[in-house]
Amino acid sequence: MTEGHDVQALSDLDVYVYEAVAAQAIESGGGAARFDALVRASGLTEEEVSHSLARLIEHGYVVPMGDGYGLGPHTFEVEY
Repeated sequence: MTEGHDVQALSDLDVYVYEAVAAQAIESGGGAARFDALVRASGLTEEEVSHSLARLIEHGYVVPMGDGYGLGPHTFEVEY
């Protein structure tokens, strides 16, 4: 992800999944957010979460971490 990347280019769904990753990562003490926990926490389908994670990873907002996902570098704050 490059500096100044436009977070507004993300869909509402992507922002929602990003917030779920952030919440899970913080709850786990900075660890990885597991896919199954993201599906449960978000109330979305596995397909929706999977597609959104792919976009978030592509843009560098989320990074794969072991068997889950962590936050990538970002230039914005998340409220949750």
